[in-house]
Amino acid sequence: MGTFRVTVSKDYLGFAAAHFLTFRGHACESLHGHNYRVAMTIEGPVDPECNFVIDFAVVKRTLRKQVELLDHRVLLPTRNPKLSYREAGDMTMVEYLGALTYQFPTRDCVMLPITNSTAEMIAEWMANTVRDELRATGAVIESLELEVEESPGQSAIYGERRSEDRP
Repeated sequence: MGTFRVTVSKDYLGFAAAHFLTFRGHACESLHGHNYRVAMTIEGPVDPECNFVIDFAVVKRTLRKQVELLDHRVLLPTRNPKLSYREAGDMTMVEYLGALTYQFPTRDCVMLPITNSTAEMIAEWMANTVRDELRATGAVIESLELEVEESPGQSAIYGERRSEDRP
């Protein structure tokens, strides 16, 4: 018996964001940015009434919501033990290994529940968020892959298969 996979990859599913990594001495330790692109592939059964795995419009809308959340922001990982944050007025202060390293307007920051702002961790977070939202609409997702491209030819893909004991 065959399976079906659908992919959504649109030019408008991209975001520009700044980030830094917490690897002492690494070139990406300094604040820098990327023009990211996002794509998602979903595998699942074809709905007998609609004859599709999932409505492309629903996937695009759900991905676009996540992309818009990150667009033109500074990505800050909240689960990184090397970083701490505090707000002072309308500013977010970032301490790296106990030293004040950055301060950003709070409105320009997005706090992500990840350990580092690598393409891999962004892809995993986004895939989990989008998967949960799609399943809440009744979508049956047997497997998924979410790609976050930092620049042309350089991307990370997070994938998972549905286990029998998990909805």
